Amino acid sequence: MHKILSFYEFCDLDVDKVTKNKKKIFETSKNNSILGTIILSIEGINGTVSGSSDSIDILNQLMKDLGYKCNIKFSVSEKKPFKRLKVKIQKEIVTFMNLGKSAKNTGTFIAPEDWDDFISNEDIKLIDVRNFYETVIGKFPKSIDPNTETFTDFIDYIDKELSANKDQKIAMYCTGGIRCEKASSYMKDIGFNNIFQLEGGIINYLNKVEEKKGSWDGECFVFDERVSLKYNSEIGNYELCHGCRNPIDEEDKRSIYFEEGVSCPNCINVRSDEQNEKSRQRQAQINFTRNKKNSL
Repeated sequence: MHKILSFYEFCDLDVDKVTKNKKKIFETSKNNSILGTIILSIEGINGTVSGSSDSIDILNQLMKDLGYKCNIKFSVSEKKPFKRLKVKIQKEIVTFMNLGKSAKNTGTFIAPEDWDDFISNEDIKLIDVRNFYETVIGKFPKSIDPNTETFTDFIDYIDKELSANKDQKIAMYCTGGIRCEKASSYMKDIGFNNIFQLEGGIINYLNKVEEKKGSWDGECFVFDERVSLKYNSEIGNYELCHGCRNPIDEEDKRSIYFEEGVSCPNCINVRSDEQNEKSRQRQAQINFTRNKKNSL
């Protein structure tokens, strides 16, 4: 069983401190066989990692010792969520064109237990901050999908679709909460007055609200080998198309446009013949290695 730790915190640090923290976090993670991705910046830290229960506890304690006070979420999985360890320094812990810097001016947090009652109010505009390929497999009913390809696209959506009325009540949600903190900070910085967000994101909601009482419809896309999660962080029914990295289900796999490791109905008319051929060669190597292991 793999223990999973998801965490982030916005805080102000100097470059020297960030560099030293990276070295300590990488060494501790490597020595304890922890896998996943951790991003450090002068504006904070963001990551999701997995390992044994003891190793994850060691890393969590190290981050506390380094002075981080992260928003953390634990879960477990029988499936190995990550294949490698990456610890890196970037300009931002979540890319947003340096807007909403350090998320110091966030919207009002709504607890998962209060979320459904809150968004049922008729004067609330509910917005999904995630990208379009995440929203297609699950969402809160009646939420607005901005149809973005990247998080930075959400800036244009704010400026073009929402800025005309900065007094409207807007409730936002994303996977773990970090994108909403950045977006809500930017929105308040430019004059929005009534911004609310789901505390801890969809993952927190799915872990704290009973399925029979919750309004969430579908599954939640996650950026690791699990692909999607259901209530109580149970692994969902989706896989990734390794051609376009979009989630696919059994119906997609039955399509004439599905080719393992190459294409799916989402990308059959998007990728070039050259891209498909490269993917086809890569899949052939994977199949060869897989068959060789099975024959041993």
